[in-house]
Amino acid sequence: MNIRARIFGGKVEEAPLVQAKKPKGAKADTLNSIAVAREETRRADTREGDRHRLPDEQVRVTHGDDTHDVQLVNLSGGGAMIRARFEPMLWDRVELHLGENGTIECAVRWLKGDRVGLEFAHETRLDCPAGERTKVLRAVIAKSFPDVELETPQADADAPPVADENRGDKRHPLIWSGVLHHDFQSSTCRLRNISATGAMIECGSPLRVGTEPMLALGQEIQLSATVAWVAGDTAGLRFTKAFDLTLLASARPEVAAARWDRPSYLQPGAAADSPWDEQWDRMSLGELRQSLEGFMKR
Repeated sequence: MNIRARIFGGKVEEAPLVQAKKPKGAKADTLNSIAVAREETRRADTREGDRHRLPDEQVRVTHGDDTHDVQLVNLSGGGAMIRARFEPMLWDRVELHLGENGTIECAVRWLKGDRVGLEFAHETRLDCPAGERTKVLRAVIAKSFPDVELETPQADADAPPVADENRGDKRHPLIWSGVLHHDFQSSTCRLRNISATGAMIECGSPLRVGTEPMLALGQEIQLSATVAWVAGDTAGLRFTKAFDLTLLASARPEVAAARWDRPSYLQPGAAADSPWDEQWDRMSLGELRQSLEGFMKR
C-alpha cells in the first residue's frame, strides 16, 4: 500500500499487508520434493581400498569352461569391476587373469547392465602341483605354528588318510606379506599368488613396468624380479631365478579368520546365500594340519 498516494491523490496500487506464502515444492506423496542442505562434507575415504579407474584395460575372465575378453573398469584390494558381454549369475565363481602370474579367484557380487562386480578370495594362492603345495603348507605349519593342536576329527577314525592329491584342493587360511625395495624406497606389499616363476602383489606405491625391484619375504628370502605388468595397485613380478616354494616356510604368514561373519542380507532365510560359504568357512590351522597329515598320521 502506498500511503503518500492515498493522502495527496494519485494512482493507488493495492497490495496485501501480508504476502502470500510461496511453497517450496513439498508434496505429500514424495520424500524428495524438498532439498535438504548437507551441513557436513565427507572428511575421508571410508571405502575398504582405493579404486583405480582403468578405462582402457583389457583382461580375461574364465567362467566355467569358457574364457572371455573383458574391460577392467576399476580395481581395488578387495575386488574389481569389469564390463563383460557374457552373462554370469550372482555368486558364480570366476577367475580374473590380469597378466603373467596374475590369476585371482573371484565371486560375482553384483550385476548392473554389462557391468559385473567381483570380490577377491583372501588367501595367498600357491600356484604349484597339489603334492608340492601340500609339502609347502606342511613345512609352514611345522616351522611357523609348531604349537597348533589338531582339531577333533569329524570323520570316522578308521577312515584312510586323505591322499596328497586331494589335500591340495582344500583352501588354506594363510596370507603372505613382504617388502618391495624399488626406486630407492621400500614398500610393504601383499602376495596375491606366487609360483616358481613369479608372483602377483598388491603395493600402495606406484610401480613401473620394466623396473627391477627386490621382493623380501622375511629376513631369509630375497627375490630379484622384473615388473611385467601393472594394473592399479596390483602388479605382476617375473623372478630372475626359479623360486623354491618350500622356502616359504622361512616367512611367517598371517592367518585369515577361519570363519566369516555374514552381513545381515546374507543371514539364513535371505533371498540368496553367500558365494563364499564353503570358502569363507576356511580351515583353521588345526584343521589344516589335520588335513595335511591325515587322521592316521597324528
